[in-house]
Amino acid sequence: MASAQPEPLLVVVLGPTASGKTALSLSLAERFRGEIVNCDSVAMYREFDLGTAKPNAADRARAPHHLLDCVAPTGNITAGEYARMARQVLDEIQARGHLPIVVGGTGLYLRALLEGLFSGPQRSEELRERLRERVEQRGSSYLHRILRRLDRAAAEKIHANDTPKLIRAIEVCVASRQKMTELWERGRDPLRGFRILRIGLEPDRQALYDRINRRAQQMFDGGLIEETERLLKKYGSAAGPLSSLGYKQAGQFLRGELTREQALHAAQQAHRNYAKRQTTWFRREPDVHWLRGFGDDKQIQSQTGALVLGLESV
Repeated sequence: MASAQPEPLLVVVLGPTASGKTALSLSLAERFRGEIVNCDSVAMYREFDLGTAKPNAADRARAPHHLLDCVAPTGNITAGEYARMARQVLDEIQARGHLPIVVGGTGLYLRALLEGLFSGPQRSEELRERLRERVEQRGSSYLHRILRRLDRAAAEKIHANDTPKLIRAIEVCVASRQKMTELWERGRDPLRGFRILRIGLEPDRQALYDRINRRAQQMFDGGLIEETERLLKKYGSAAGPLSSLGYKQAGQFLRGELTREQALHAAQQAHRNYAKRQTTWFRREPDVHWLRGFGDDKQIQSQTGALVLGLESV
């Protein structure tokens, strides 16, 4: 009796910003006929290039890339919408007989893709606008206190400065009259049909911070301020990613709130803080093969290739 065919392999490359996820994913794609699926929320937006560290044209020519530059600058995409789009892309890659490689650092989007999200209530623009006004008047910490009263467990998982997630969590609690964490546990729809290999990059912290500092310097030297100015003139505050790392600090410089040097240092600090939060988040991911190095290190690439090869031969 013939044995059942194993499910196709899905490789996930995760880790903090500047840990070399792109380099590792490209090496895997070239070796195993892979296609890369972006899992970085800001990289999905068109025209946001210098501050997102997107793969450049040369990198994109090395392997097919998906879910980059697919959202309008003034658009919005939720984790649930990302998961639906990404699952469709994974099915298409698998149908071509290629290896899907999900790569990125947006933990909530990755969780939505792999574990599924509950189908929460529809968006209420009226409520959202009221909450945005409260943020302008009293700051995002005010929303965090509201969420703590509505759903303490959710508040503990969302950073006090993460306004979009705070607004959505409050919206879910108010509209459903239930705690978001309880809805989450009841309604998840995990990804099926793949064997998932999670590769986690965890380089030395000081070496990572040094690389983060250099990358931010390169972004500023390479035209991030000019790109931010162009986007501000074109879209104003309607472009949500202008509040993301790097763009936010460039905007503060353009408004005269910070000197250029202060803006650079603030961007470097913000990216280092983000890397720390990412590492904490990804540590909660199950069954991760953690590798102590950067993704552009040949030894790390060799170790990862051996893991993939071992599973592909099963």
